[in-house]
Amino acid sequence: MAVHHLIRRGVSGGSPLHPFRGLLFASQELGRHPLSSAAGDAAAELRGAREEVKQLLKAKSCHPILVRLGWHDSGTYDKNITEWPKCGGANGSLRFEIELKHAANAGTASPSLVIYCFMTQDDSHIIPTAGLVNALKLVQPIKDKYSGVTYADLFQLASATAIEEAGGPKIPMLYGRVDVAAPEQCPPEGRLPAAGPPSPAEHLREVFYRMGLNDKEIVALSGAHTLGRARPERSGWGKPETKYTKNGPGAPGGQSWTSQWLKFDNSYFKDVKERRDEDLLVLPTDAVLFEDSSFKIYAEKYAEDQDAFFNDYAEAHAKLSNLGAKFDPPKGISLD
Repeated sequence: MAVHHLIRRGVSGGSPLHPFRGLLFASQELGRHPLSSAAGDAAAELRGAREEVKQLLKAKSCHPILVRLGWHDSGTYDKNITEWPKCGGANGSLRFEIELKHAANAGTASPSLVIYCFMTQDDSHIIPTAGLVNALKLVQPIKDKYSGVTYADLFQLASATAIEEAGGPKIPMLYGRVDVAAPEQCPPEGRLPAAGPPSPAEHLREVFYRMGLNDKEIVALSGAHTLGRARPERSGWGKPETKYTKNGPGAPGGQSWTSQWLKFDNSYFKDVKERRDEDLLVLPTDAVLFEDSSFKIYAEKYAEDQDAFFNDYAEAHAKLSNLGAKFDPPKGISLD
């Protein structure tokens, strides 16, 4: 059943809602009333939600879009703004229609860290160009079941779990993030990176330094391109299909950065460095990792040493997931 039909049950009034608007209204209500449906144990609810995410990943092979969901919620953070939630970051604002319609979230732009979803054939009715609203539809039933889990936590939990379930490192996550309450609290558009800027290194630093991240963290996070594929009809990048994507999984097509694009490892760095396979994607913001003198130190290291990459990636991912977050309790909740 479509998510907006499920959500509409919890919205007062009997008149039909537009799918997008139903999603918006329900997310407002759920974000304002984080009451537990499972006896109020926050950690227990988070663990339950994590198990549901694992089952979702097994059923849908949607690791890439869940990673992207978490990153695009937290990646709006501006360290130069001290007031919450004006600073942006991991606060659940991405559930609102106004932010979902930002070009980087709606699939009408070319974000640098674009990671796409690969639905099973049973979900072929979901329109790829609908962007991150698809990811929200995937996790909304989990939010409905574990209503005490905030959207901000659910987005970051889904992202970290997707990395781990794809074979990546264990992410040292904290939970307890507070949601923004209304769409008026969403950040302005334009804070997420682009794929083909005139000066890729300068652009990456401008965007990620604004978040408080450094060169090592930029390169480590770029390694998440080991997951996913780009579709030219969506982003303007990549081939319609390659030998690695013509048979799926899920809807066939697109161009991946790696041959095993649902496996998290260090092959992205190896493939970008070697550039021996025309069926593998290399964006300007990928190529610059081996061209810029500072980026290259880390890219070369990660191409040779997967353990080093995993260690640095886990730290960078955890840091990204906490950007701009307000925690309740203040020290957060650890599940491990």
